[in-house]
Amino acid sequence: MSDASIAGKADWLEDKALQSLLAALSADGEEARIAGGAARNVLLGEAVSDIDIATTTLPDETERRAQAAGFRTVPTGKEHGTITVIADGRPYEVTTLRADVETNGRHARVVFGRDWKSDAERRDFTINALYATASGEVVDLVGGLGDMESRTLRFIGDAEARIREDYLRILRFFRFFAWYGRGRPDADGLRACTRLKD
Repeated sequence: MSDASIAGKADWLEDKALQSLLAALSADGEEARIAGGAARNVLLGEAVSDIDIATTTLPDETERRAQAAGFRTVPTGKEHGTITVIADGRPYEVTTLRADVETNGRHARVVFGRDWKSDAERRDFTINALYATASGEVVDLVGGLGDMESRTLRFIGDAEARIREDYLRILRFFRFFAWYGRGRPDADGLRACTRLKD
């Protein structure tokens, strides 16, 4: 994965409505990037089914800017920072950067922020924490590109801590490994899943 760009590899990145939305969310000192699976799948040559966006704008501002750009908005998870923006008939989940302040094994109480690294570190696996700019440059803050190259599915940080935040990550570990992994599952991740299986 030495070529850390999705430019020219993703037709959807050239979509005028998406570029208009990213520009609206990135004006005046703010920033928006494609987040997670869309960038990962393009780099792996896999199909992209949905495109999520991470942004520094707060939810009210996300709505205001999207509507000012002519798009419809739906407050699908506003309390958690997520606004669905309908741009040219396509839905984009736009979520404010976050950090977890409290977790209960399934849901988190979050605070909104502006730190891309903190947002990446709250995600589950390194390959799911990639961002791509409007120009297609891939931003990797947790080692996801190297793990994609070796087809290693690895929890971000401490595997047990990630699972304790959300126990469904045990199921996601095996599902994502089946889709994207190669060889044997990551030993730390496998041990953590085994220890916390109950």
